[in-house]
Amino acid sequence: MVTSADVGGRTAAKVLLARVREAHHRLALVWADGGYTGSLVEHCLAALGLVLGIVKRSDDMRGFVVLPKRWIVERPFAHLMRTRRLVRDVERRTTSAEAMVYWSMTMVMSRRLAGSRPARA
Repeated sequence: MVTSADVGGRTAAKVLLARVREAHHRLALVWADGGYTGSLVEHCLAALGLVLGIVKRSDDMRGFVVLPKRWIVERPFAHLMRTRRLVRDVERRTTSAEAMVYWSMTMVMSRRLAGSRPARA
């Protein structure tokens, strides 16, 4: 889901999680960044029946450390940045930006389905 820049992450998360809950009834646990703490955790449990697990960085960690489960979120961002058009925010409409995300992830999925290519001679 792509939103305009004036929509906050927690506000967008409520809408997104409601859509995901409607489409995937068996979903029970969602992992989120430390920025999504607070009322969103209670909202997910009360309104959607979802447990929102917050992956927090501990205070004693120094430097760059990959948090458990965090790579699951970061990997799709890396795939999206491989699509040149998504490196910059050039889209005027959120619908076209969202279409570019679908296109990029469709390329990733089709490559995975096709399997590895034979080495060139």
